[in-house]
Amino acid sequence: MPQAMSQNGRQTALQQATSTLKNGRFIETLTRRVAFASESQNPDASAELMKYLTDEIQPTLAKLGFECEIFPNPIESCPPLLIAKRIEDESLPTLLTYGHGDVTNGQAELWQTGTHPWELSQIGEKIFGRGTADNKGQHTINLLALESVLDARKGKLGYNVKILFEMSEEVGSKGLERFCGEQKESLKADLFLASDGPRLNAQTPTIFLGSRGVCQFRLRCETGNGARHSGNWGGVITNPVTRLQHALASLTTADGRVTAECLRAPLPSGVTAEMMQALPVGGYAGDPTLNDQWGEKELTVGERLFGCNTLEVIAIGAGDIKKPIGAIPDVAEAVCHLRIVPGTDWQNLVANLSSFLEEQGLGDVKVVYEGGYNATRLDPAHPWVGFVKSSMEASLEQKVTVLPNLGGTIPNHCFADVLALPTVWMPHSYPSCKQHAPDEHLLESVVEQGLAAAAGLFWDLGEQWPE
Repeated sequence: MPQAMSQNGRQTALQQATSTLKNGRFIETLTRRVAFASESQNPDASAELMKYLTDEIQPTLAKLGFECEIFPNPIESCPPLLIAKRIEDESLPTLLTYGHGDVTNGQAELWQTGTHPWELSQIGEKIFGRGTADNKGQHTINLLALESVLDARKGKLGYNVKILFEMSEEVGSKGLERFCGEQKESLKADLFLASDGPRLNAQTPTIFLGSRGVCQFRLRCETGNGARHSGNWGGVITNPVTRLQHALASLTTADGRVTAECLRAPLPSGVTAEMMQALPVGGYAGDPTLNDQWGEKELTVGERLFGCNTLEVIAIGAGDIKKPIGAIPDVAEAVCHLRIVPGTDWQNLVANLSSFLEEQGLGDVKVVYEGGYNATRLDPAHPWVGFVKSSMEASLEQKVTVLPNLGGTIPNHCFADVLALPTVWMPHSYPSCKQHAPDEHLLESVVEQGLAAAAGLFWDLGEQWPE
């Protein structure tokens, strides 16, 4: 195709994609999708999870020329998965993309006046609804962009596309790793691109190449005494809360630095460290207040957020804090997240941490592993990284920031490790979108950029496939 014709076609695709925001089609589509109360944390939502695939995603993809098949989850009683394929020619290269249609619990009673988790609404630039940011809005952007490119190219992309949808990401992507292993041939591709998580900030188009991993575990101390009067028995029986608090204090300093060597990993170095050092973090409306003295304070905030292991207590309990009684509790427990980077011995977490607590004289505090993902990070020098970055910059006429990995955790190991694909993520949200919380929302400006970036990339793949 002559260069002028190609550029005209590319511009047509971008304009058609962004017009879906201006003409209301994006809002109409997302309104329909948000209305599905597809809460994977809700045991009564199994029908809604299936309907999102059968009634919404499958018909949408069929109109774009995809053949779809819905599969039972390899783990019994877990939500289904969908594989869609659009094969123009078996000899052509193949792109694999991904989305998840499940969301966290709606928490309707906590949303601000005028908003609701299952009803799309817009106040100023913010588009509210559960799943707008995570992940219904993001895969809606990509599918509308793909449709625009198909129209601009008269129905021929010049490459094949496969799409994997899951419905259990918000409960740990149960069964996804096993499913990818079982369907490895069916999901065979050359490159992986998807959208989830936030960009660096609302103003900065971003790609990231993997994610920190996470290990969720529970520390539990139980005496077997039952609850006992704190006056009659205090001083002669074990208080499990005291034991638990000392166990937690042995793992980190008071300012958040991980001290237990078994929970640490090598600090960032080389090109990865240089990339992280240049990253601005926080400082925008809606962002939390940063603490310069928290964690590995000798490192930059970028290195601390993206390049280090952190231990966070996300829940803690003993007795009844709202209606306390004068008794020593029988049990105390804390739920912890260890966010990990490559180089962490996460597979031996329970054994290593149990040994560490035993050495501290806290062997009665037990470690219960509850699941997690491995850390992944594509080499920033990989050609796929430069291709995506250059394409986005051409579409947006703005510099694109490359994160070696996301600070949070997504199931990238299923694609990078199990399917052995080079992975790039192009997020269409921002850090203060309130995903997983009341008032989850997308920004209209980020949506518009996302539509343009995705359309440009889907177009460019048909012009010159990266090596």
